[in-house]
Amino acid sequence: MKILLAGKNGQVGHCLLKLLEAQTEIVFLALDREQLDITDPIQVNKIVTEFKPNIIINAAAYTAVDKAEQESELANAINKEGPQNLALAASSINAAIIHISTDYVFDGESAESYIESDVTAPQGEYGRSKLAGEHAVAQACPKHIILRTAWVFGEHGNNFVKTMLRLAKTRESLGVVADQYGGPTYAGDIANAILEISKQIARDSNAYGVYHFSGFPHVSWHTFAEKIFEIALDKDVLVQPIKVNPITTLDYPTPAKRPANSRLNCDKIHNAFGIKQSDWQAALVRIQEYL
Repeated sequence: MKILLAGKNGQVGHCLLKLLEAQTEIVFLALDREQLDITDPIQVNKIVTEFKPNIIINAAAYTAVDKAEQESELANAINKEGPQNLALAASSINAAIIHISTDYVFDGESAESYIESDVTAPQGEYGRSKLAGEHAVAQACPKHIILRTAWVFGEHGNNFVKTMLRLAKTRESLGVVADQYGGPTYAGDIANAILEISKQIARDSNAYGVYHFSGFPHVSWHTFAEKIFEIALDKDVLVQPIKVNPITTLDYPTPAKRPANSRLNCDKIHNAFGIKQSDWQAALVRIQEYL
């Protein structure tokens, strides 16, 4: 099996690169944005036709949710046109593409966990660009997996866990939003899920389509923060407790609207590929590695 990985320096890409390096039966080419500009169709086609992967994994994305409100053209180029270029190139050599998407394609107003077929209604430019990317990938390449995830964190890159630990060094208390709910998702678990899907596709699985993969149990950002600090204190990463005060979304205005409900139902990916939801609490046990 030959895999082309775009976006090797992102949170998920970094974890995928580690996994691929440990695989003896996989030949891979992992590239960062300097080595592969996914918005350049000529460069994409050249690399894809020369390497001839069986599977293209797109872990590249524009993820600055608030900045996207002013940088919609850039967000669209990276999140829609880039994936489209990769998908068209994949289709031209009969390869499959695995593309990472987001909970932001939904409006967050549902009272239930979102399933893959629920109506999409993104509320900001980031979500709109990611949904456009989903549609572009699906239309360009029949052999596609679109993997929606949420609240991603890991040892590499910028994320909520790292932000909380950084703020805890200079604060005795923090206000954290308590009326937005979702499933924190460890980047390493996303990488493992993608690798497992890749292997099953290589064994002639035809379970293409849209899937959800995120963490469980579902919590608020406030509860997530409390758990981070609880484990950090237990592991001596913090020397004293941090008081976490619950606040509302209205108390913490942002340029882009956040979904109140980011809970993703992950039954479909379990039934199709045997993949269980991310155990985010287990991932936090290694909290020293997030510093």
